[in-house]
Amino acid sequence: MEKPQNEWFQEWFNSPYYHVLYKNRDEEEAKKFIDRLLDELRPPAGSYILDLACGKGRYSRYLAEKGFCVTGIDISQESIAFAQQFENERLSFFQHDMRLPYRINYFDYIFNFFTSFGYFETERDHLKTVVNIAKGLRPDGKFVLDFFNSQKVIANLRRNEVKEVNGIVFHIQRSLNEQGYILKNIQFEDRGQYYDFTERVRAFNLNDFQYLFGKAGLKIARTFGDYQLNEFDEKHSGRLILVGCKSGC
Repeated sequence: MEKPQNEWFQEWFNSPYYHVLYKNRDEEEAKKFIDRLLDELRPPAGSYILDLACGKGRYSRYLAEKGFCVTGIDISQESIAFAQQFENERLSFFQHDMRLPYRINYFDYIFNFFTSFGYFETERDHLKTVVNIAKGLRPDGKFVLDFFNSQKVIANLRRNEVKEVNGIVFHIQRSLNEQGYILKNIQFEDRGQYYDFTERVRAFNLNDFQYLFGKAGLKIARTFGDYQLNEFDEKHSGRLILVGCKSGC
C-alpha cells in the first residue's frame, strides 16, 4: 500500500519531543489498569497477545513479564528500534502499519491502549485496521480498544494550554474541525529552532465503534468507562474501553 505523504503521526511519534511532552504520564495507573483488565479477561498463561501501536514497548514488556507471549507492533521505526533491545523468547517487536494485515488467526488477545486509534484521514483506513484486527484473532479471541470518551473531551475541550517540560515551553491549542477530528496543535522552540506539530484524532463515539466492529465481524461484549473498569457513561466517563470478539462473547 502506498502511504499518503506527511502523515502527522509518523513524523510526530518519531520525534524525541513527543516523548519529552508526554514523559510524565502516570505509568503506575496504566499498569494497574492492565492488571484489572487481566483480572477481567483471565487470559491463560502463555496466551498470544498483540500490543497494537506499542510505542517503545513498555506495556508489552509488562505483559511478557506476566508469562504471556507478546508481540508489539508500531509504525514508529524509532520506537521499535528502542523496544527491540528488550526482546526475549516471549517478547518481540516489529515495525508495522496497522492498516496492513499482520498475522492471521494467530492471537488470543489484541490490545490497543491509550487512544492509539483514529489517526487516519479516511473511514476506509480505520475500517481496514479493525478488519485486520479481526483477521488476526483466533476464533475465540478478544480485542480490547482503549479510547478517550470523545463526547466528554469535546464538552470540556481545553482550548489553550502552556506547558513547560525539560525547559521547553509547549504552546498547545485544541479544537474540533468540521470533519469530526479533535486537533491538538503543539508549537515550541528548542535550541533556536521552531517546531509545529498537530495531532489529529477522529472523535469516534460508541455508535461509531459499533458500526466499525460490525463491519469487521466483531461484536462488542463489554464497555467500561475508566481505568477502574467502571461502567461507561457517555456524559461522565473519561474513557471508552471496549471488549470485542468474533464469537463466544
